Amino acid sequence: MSKELVFGHKNPDTDAISCAIEYAYLANKLGDEVEAVALGKTNNETNFVLNRFNVKAPRVITKAKPEVDSVVLVDHNEAIQSVDDLADVTVTSVIDHHKINFSSAQPLFYRAEPIGCCSTIIYKMYLENNVEIPSNIAGLMLSSIISDTLLLKSPTTTDDERNAVPALAKIAGIDDYEAYGIEMLKAGSDVNDRSATDILEGDAKSFDMGGKTVRIGQVNAVDLNDVFKRQAELETTMTDLMADKSYDLFLLLATNVLTSDSELLALGEGTDVVEQAFGTKFSNHRMNLPGVVSRKKQVVPPLTKAFD
Repeated sequence: MSKELVFGHKNPDTDAISCAIEYAYLANKLGDEVEAVALGKTNNETNFVLNRFNVKAPRVITKAKPEVDSVVLVDHNEAIQSVDDLADVTVTSVIDHHKINFSSAQPLFYRAEPIGCCSTIIYKMYLENNVEIPSNIAGLMLSSIISDTLLLKSPTTTDDERNAVPALAKIAGIDDYEAYGIEMLKAGSDVNDRSATDILEGDAKSFDMGGKTVRIGQVNAVDLNDVFKRQAELETTMTDLMADKSYDLFLLLATNVLTSDSELLALGEGTDVVEQAFGTKFSNHRMNLPGVVSRKKQVVPPLTKAFD
């Protein structure tokens, strides 16, 4: 079998980066030649995790075809979120936990589970294949679950995550996973030194909803005032990004990692549909969304239904 590349989505978060590393290690142990790469630079939270467990960040690519003929997708399946030349390579495997918007002209391995974190699926694949999990890989898995589920508080959290976290913490040498999780989330939530573009695009994904390109970014903070004191700057940058990238609607979900509440900032076409989706009104382009923390489960589904 020739070499394959494995990668998560563009604007990678902790789970996207970690899943690529986790999968590559597992695949190589099982006799395949797989290299983990990334489709963008790592963010502050992910850098904290990689440094904590002494793992090197994957190199960044923009195209896969110059190097390989086939690839593996983790933590995403939509072409709009993937490598630019995805149509020029063969996708042999997909491991994901998001809604499915994927088609293939040939059979492939596809594993999708409606759970809180993609790393949880790969954790189960290690167990199923009787591959021992190194401490640093366990640390990545643990961190990904904490990140994606906001310390098991997100409604996306399942018993799979609740059972995996203590087991992975033990392997990773983390005595108090809650204390570690808070430290990790805080490391990724300092927005004061981040540019407006990084806040908006650092964890953003594009979706086709009712024929419109909807860009949804998410930023975590310990105080939402740190985000919205820069609202004018953020709105100017959102307008520029929409013009440059042809986004019809740009949404920024700002989430308080300590209270598990969010506020939504929106510009562009279709804000009335967003109001319909959430049953509340915008004021000064902002909408309060108490208890909303998950873009995947609490934001994308109602928006998709409203736009369709």
